[in-house]
Amino acid sequence: MSTPEILLLGAIAGVTIFLGLPAGRMQNLAPNARAGLSSLATGILVFLFWDVMSNAVDPIQTSLDAHHWGKFSELSVLGVAGFVGGLMSLVYYDAWMKRRAERRSTTLVGPGAAAVDEFLERSHLDLTNPAVRLSFLIAIGIGVHNFGEGLAIGQAAAASEIGLAVTLIIGFGLHNATEGFGICGPLSGAGIVPSWRLLGLLGLIGGVPTFLGTVVGQAWASDAVSVVFFTVAGGSILYVVRELFAVNRRYGNPVLGTWLLVAGVLLGFATDFVVTAAGV
Repeated sequence: MSTPEILLLGAIAGVTIFLGLPAGRMQNLAPNARAGLSSLATGILVFLFWDVMSNAVDPIQTSLDAHHWGKFSELSVLGVAGFVGGLMSLVYYDAWMKRRAERRSTTLVGPGAAAVDEFLERSHLDLTNPAVRLSFLIAIGIGVHNFGEGLAIGQAAAASEIGLAVTLIIGFGLHNATEGFGICGPLSGAGIVPSWRLLGLLGLIGGVPTFLGTVVGQAWASDAVSVVFFTVAGGSILYVVRELFAVNRRYGNPVLGTWLLVAGVLLGFATDFVVTAAGV
């Protein structure tokens, strides 16, 4: 299989994230439906956290088993730095956005300010809105995770393991299709019907890194790069999972929420079985 064909398939694996995004356009959802979608999104992200951290730990564990202490130390430091960086960068970013929202609410007063706020609310591009901001953070975390998946596709192709590369593309494509639900969860939970423009932007943030990772992985294989991107993704996803748990508690109905959380986790595993069957 030629390089352009591998890159095309890598792009297709990333594009499948758009399959789940139209769920965010569903209108007139009952409160229980909103709570269910939010919990389902949380479950998918809980699985993704386990998935990315497992991929990050694998090369570290391999170097430890082989008693390659120098490589083990290097990958361990990179893993800790990536995880802390991915988590705390979103903590500080979210705190900065909240301070920005507070300043705007105190400085923008009067009819003109109301008009600005109304316009931003209609456009759904206001990152001071907690639900919109959380969806963007989820898309960023998933994007970093998908870059790592793209690296796996590209590295398999670079090693001439074309069968494995194609299987990874199919498996990651199916898996990415569920991630759109995770991105839209906060919007649906807040009763926001996002514009197609917003959904397209969120899809690009989450999906394009799969293609970029395929490009990088095919040209250059590196355990260090994989560990960094997977741990950054893990830290990012852990942050948004924490935020979504807080959102879900506000809905009440813990029985429904827990069942949908379980369903989200199982859905993540189900779409990952193809990749597991490939021996990854």
